[in-house]
Amino acid sequence: MLSYYKTIDGHITPIPSCEPGCWINCVAPDDAEVNSLISDFNIEPDFFRAAMDEEESSHIDREDSSTLIIIDIPVIEKSGKNITYSTMPVGIIITEKNVITVSTKENPVISEFSEDVVKDVQTNMKTRFILHIMLRVATRYLQYLKQIDKISSFIEKELRKSMKNSELIQLLDIEKSLVYFSSSLKANEITIEKIMRGRVVKLYEEDQDLIEDVLIEVKQAIEMSSIYLNILSGTMDAFASIISNNLNIVMKALASITLMISIPTVISGMYGMNVNGMPVANFWFPVSLSVICMVISYFILRKKKMF
Repeated sequence: MLSYYKTIDGHITPIPSCEPGCWINCVAPDDAEVNSLISDFNIEPDFFRAAMDEEESSHIDREDSSTLIIIDIPVIEKSGKNITYSTMPVGIIITEKNVITVSTKENPVISEFSEDVVKDVQTNMKTRFILHIMLRVATRYLQYLKQIDKISSFIEKELRKSMKNSELIQLLDIEKSLVYFSSSLKANEITIEKIMRGRVVKLYEEDQDLIEDVLIEVKQAIEMSSIYLNILSGTMDAFASIISNNLNIVMKALASITLMISIPTVISGMYGMNVNGMPVANFWFPVSLSVICMVISYFILRKKKMF
């Protein structure tokens, strides 16, 4: 699907067709739409293939008069009651007069621009428009990282009450999300540093402060994801040790109970044999002896902290 937007009176407004200085948003475009863009703007076909590859990492590529910038953006995926975080690539193609964004599905960052949520954005100022997109991406990472921290803290409190597999699986999903975030943010950082040199994308003097803000936000997100990942890894190790310790306690108690139960079994087995000469061949004697031996063994095991 192709959508056209242009800044009119300070607001990003949908327009019916392509114009110089407009922004073209491509969401899961079909072959006909891709071919029309390739022919109209003389774009390298590999740019679209790379932008729509879900495994593509962040990088910059330049061919003739077009430049491709791929950045990884954070997304939320819901499966039932569980929420997982992951990343997806978004391609930004810079032509002579337009900016084209390419993605395989709707995403919250691009939607903020198409819905005119972000203010003071000029689509005809291509470099500044791209930097605004990158700044919103970095802000979205920080927002999701704070959500992840709150979710992990809540799950940790639930695990303190009772050890359940569902909470442990949620922590594993969060840890995997943090790994995705960390690797994507580092790739984005390298891409932004390449843009900052001004060799691939032309930077203007008024863009320097904005790209520095973008880099600061990305570095902060990288640091936060690293801290949260270390904390979560330590928490997982701690709960694994607690689970193992609880299992040892249960096994120790079961072994002690088995030992105590075996005492009357042995005594009754001896008195149940058809032999003569057993001391005090009376029903109550082996019962009393079993009870006394079990009480003695209980105090011995209790003293050795087997219960």
